[in-house]
This record gives sequence, C-alpha cells and structure tokens, in this order.
Amino acid sequence: MTEQRIDLDLTSPRSSGGGCGDGCGCGHGAAASPASPSRADAGASTVLRVEGMTCDHCVRAVTEELNALDGVEVVDIDLRADDASLVRITSTGAADQAALSAAIDEAGYTLIR
Repeated sequence: MTEQRIDLDLTSPRSSGGGCGDGCGCGHGAAASPASPSRADAGASTVLRVEGMTCDHCVRAVTEELNALDGVEVVDIDLRADDASLVRITSTGAADQAALSAAIDEAGYTLIR
C-alpha cells in the first residue's frame, strides 16, 4: 500500500458561532462547496488536512461521512483544535477525490492545503 497526500484548496463560507451544539463554535452544518472530480491511487492511504474540527463531535461527524463512502476501510483522525486536523483514509480501491471532498463538506468542515 502506498501513501498519497491530497491537498485540495477548497473554501466554503463558515457560519460564525453556533457549531455542533457542544458549545465549541466549530461551524458544523456549514454550506458545502463543489469540488472538481479526480481519483487517488487504488489501495492508497490518503491524508487530508481539515479545518474547523475542534471536538469529539467533529471527529464523529467526519468519520461517519467518510465511512459511508464505498471502499473506505479505516478513518483515523488526529484532532488539532488550534490547527488543521489530519485525516488519514485507507481504502480498498481507488479513493474518489470528489467523494472525499463532498463527505468532508457534508460533515460541515473545509479541506485545506
């Protein structure tokens, strides 16, 4: 298995305050932004940097959305409340970059470079 880092420069408007209801102000539920389609290598471990995750609820929301994607076997998140969190995804086949982006957006967070 190889590791491939995917850096996507996606931004979407973030809601101020609010958040997931845990009082953390993470912005959970913000509007999604579209991504251009492409694919990562089959069987690759993909590492994404995700902005806006500040609590366990954030980790659960992103993990749930990514685990719902076809072929995703493992989602491991290094939560960094004061910086971009690192999200490592291991899949059985090709990881669809657009699907990964959409899942992160659906959870209410932003992929960054």
